[in-house]
Amino acid sequence: MFRYFCIACLFIPCVAFGAGLPAGVEAALQEAAIPDSHVGVLVQAAGDAAPQLALGEERSFNPASVMKVLTTLAALDSLNPSFTWKTRVLIDGEIKSGVLKGALILQGGGDPALSLERFWLLLRELRARGIREIRGDILIDQRFYQIEATDPGHFDQAPLKPYNASPTALIVSQNAVALRLSPDGRKVRTQLDPPIAGITIKDELALNGGTCNGWHDGVVPTLDKTTLLLQGHYPAACADQVLWLNLLAPSDTVGAVFSTLWQELGGRHRGNVRIAAAPASARTLFEFDSLPLALIARDVNTYSNNVMAKMLFLNLGAARYGAPATWDKGERAIRAWLAEKRLDLPELVLENGCGLSRIERISAASLAKLLAWAPQSPAFYAFAASLPVLGLNGTLKSRLNGSPQAGRAWLKTGSLNGVRNMAGYVLDQQGRRKVLVFLVNHANASAAGKAQEALIDWAIDPAANGKTP
Repeated sequence: MFRYFCIACLFIPCVAFGAGLPAGVEAALQEAAIPDSHVGVLVQAAGDAAPQLALGEERSFNPASVMKVLTTLAALDSLNPSFTWKTRVLIDGEIKSGVLKGALILQGGGDPALSLERFWLLLRELRARGIREIRGDILIDQRFYQIEATDPGHFDQAPLKPYNASPTALIVSQNAVALRLSPDGRKVRTQLDPPIAGITIKDELALNGGTCNGWHDGVVPTLDKTTLLLQGHYPAACADQVLWLNLLAPSDTVGAVFSTLWQELGGRHRGNVRIAAAPASARTLFEFDSLPLALIARDVNTYSNNVMAKMLFLNLGAARYGAPATWDKGERAIRAWLAEKRLDLPELVLENGCGLSRIERISAASLAKLLAWAPQSPAFYAFAASLPVLGLNGTLKSRLNGSPQAGRAWLKTGSLNGVRNMAGYVLDQQGRRKVLVFLVNHANASAAGKAQEALIDWAIDPAANGKTP
């Protein structure tokens, strides 16, 4: 019999597709040519001792952005949802008649959410304290992080993509600079916001009559020293749009934003902007609090913000082991937290906590263990609220939009080349919360969407979507 089986395999590819999975999931995997050896699946109802469905759950996978589940849960439980980070504003000089004669120091404290608007509020507070002119240098103190500078193009040779920005202790808008585009007659009008001194734009964009869908792919920016070259095409139907770019080193972006906003607030500055430690003689003028961690975690998970996730990872290390923050301390802090909660994740490999990595690893079983434990934490509701809602917002806004399942699942997604993952919770037809994890690492992973949606359908209503074979 074994002999006949082997002969049959000469003519029929012996690849298992979705064995033991619901029929709809199995069929979708087969259509995508993804064998079950490249899949990790686990569905388990709250309070149940065993999963309803499990396949390849112990296998080690690249999690991509699903790794943010671990980072945000550890941060919320360790620090509490109301925790904030502080940016300190110091002066080294005297203020007389609205003039600071000396240096102004902006000391980063690891605020992951210091947006353009909140940086404006910080500078407004400076103006409210009577300073209208600074006759001295602006010092940017980045000592809270002690990490090596990295090439922003190292991960995927796309250095201008905002997700490739390097985390620093003081960073504005995750170092993203707005490139504004709009049709202007037969050409495209472009400008940087804020304007960047020393950067010129060479605009070679062609205006075309295409649809606006996917317009980002038509605009190809490259930076050659001080020249931003724009090539490709831009549809007139798009009207005004913004392309976010990781254009400068983070401290240079802070300096450019400071100059623009300070001038808009009626302030004047005579001096340079440079990276330097706060002098011993400097004194604190005020501290500016970040948004609470609960809101930061929401942005990290709902919109899959990689720079913010990396900063949470670093900040956890500093919170547990003291400043300066390092990658090693961040990893040790998360592993210490897991040990305290008796959460054993044997295959776990950490690099930066955000999933923008080729080496990070976790299994479906370990993710399910984290998600099943989470309701024990006082921070659970802040954590659950941080996850994208199926069909409604964030990275899940377009998934099953308008379907009966919309609004019944809260799932973190993760995508890289060859990786399509999701992990989180669904609410079934009986009102029970279920943990759902579906990990795919395969060359055809980009085609896994139908299978994942079929699993969501099944987890919400097994009777209507086929029982497990």
